[in-house]
Amino acid sequence: MAGFSVSRYAPERSTWGKIVARDSVVRRLDWPLLGSAVALSFVGSLLIWSATRGRDSLTHGDPYYFLFRHVLNTGIGLALMIGTVWLGHRTLRGAVPFLYGISILLILAVLTPLGATVNGAHAWIIIGGGFSLQPSEFIKITIILGMAMLLAARVDAGDQLHPDHRSVAKALGLALVPMAIIMLMPDLGSVMVMAVVVLGVLLASGASNRWIFGLLGTGTAGALAVWQLGLLDDYQIARFAAFANPALDPAGVGYNTNQARIAIGSGGLTGTGLFQGSQTTGQFVPEQQTDFVFTVAGEELGFVGAGLIIALLGVVLWRACRIARETTELYGTIVAAGIIAWFAFQSFENIGMTLGIMPVAGLPLPFVSYGGSSMFAVWVAVGLLQSIRVQRPITA
Repeated sequence: MAGFSVSRYAPERSTWGKIVARDSVVRRLDWPLLGSAVALSFVGSLLIWSATRGRDSLTHGDPYYFLFRHVLNTGIGLALMIGTVWLGHRTLRGAVPFLYGISILLILAVLTPLGATVNGAHAWIIIGGGFSLQPSEFIKITIILGMAMLLAARVDAGDQLHPDHRSVAKALGLALVPMAIIMLMPDLGSVMVMAVVVLGVLLASGASNRWIFGLLGTGTAGALAVWQLGLLDDYQIARFAAFANPALDPAGVGYNTNQARIAIGSGGLTGTGLFQGSQTTGQFVPEQQTDFVFTVAGEELGFVGAGLIIALLGVVLWRACRIARETTELYGTIVAAGIIAWFAFQSFENIGMTLGIMPVAGLPLPFVSYGGSSMFAVWVAVGLLQSIRVQRPITA
């Protein structure tokens, strides 16, 4: 548009055709990001093996049951990452309406007889053969891609400097529909992650601060209304009560968090040694292969090993921030920022609940916890980040 000052996200038409002309895709991958994610999955396999090898009621007598499945999930996740890079984040941009429709159908299916309840949350679809699907994990990706598509359309076309109010309203509406359905399950942990993702996406898009403050105010008012109207299930209220008062019912509602802190505290600086933790081998910590997997690291690998996991997560976030900063299109920046918000909050919440500084919300630790749906979703997210890096325009 003549005389119109465009932002740094306006496409440079002369460079789009040179996206991968000079370097191979393999050389342009972000290897520190990929290496850190693989390392986290490898450490997770050891922690899950330690937590489950002696639990015959879970493994059906096979000590390698969860280890094999975690490795298999990681392999499938890597394949999904490769497929995502091959397709490209821009191709998926055009497929957002289809992906959104499929995602909505899946989470609606959870509310039918196809759905199953696990740990109080009616958030799963049982496929059979011991396999299940948690659609809310994939909704995170759909929300990120959908909001990015709507918010970046006119900015990347060079028509605007920032998303207008109409684009922001559409993007928020797109996110609100699946969040409302998931709240009915109820899966409060996933809704918390999605709310943080929405906030991160809006911040990265350059939307007006009025939307940011309005969203924060609405979220606060909504949380108070949910609490006052009694929309939370009893187990969710009990979790918040135990967080507010750690001494409350240590043999009941506060049991998980108390045992988690004991396990982490007993590890000291270097830990008791892999497969040697008394809390882990004694099976005192429930859900230790999923939500409380960090307690195995704290007990058996100590402060050093647990710190290494946090450092690897930090590398993942650092590289994602670099990808978000270096891309020349707003769409790529928003997608990367949404993934950063997702990984950062979910990691903080998972680790924080084992330390007693956050309420228990039933969220897995990215790349580390056992769970196919979570593993597949985070590796697709890594594929999106790699695609954004690989498809950067190469300047002359």
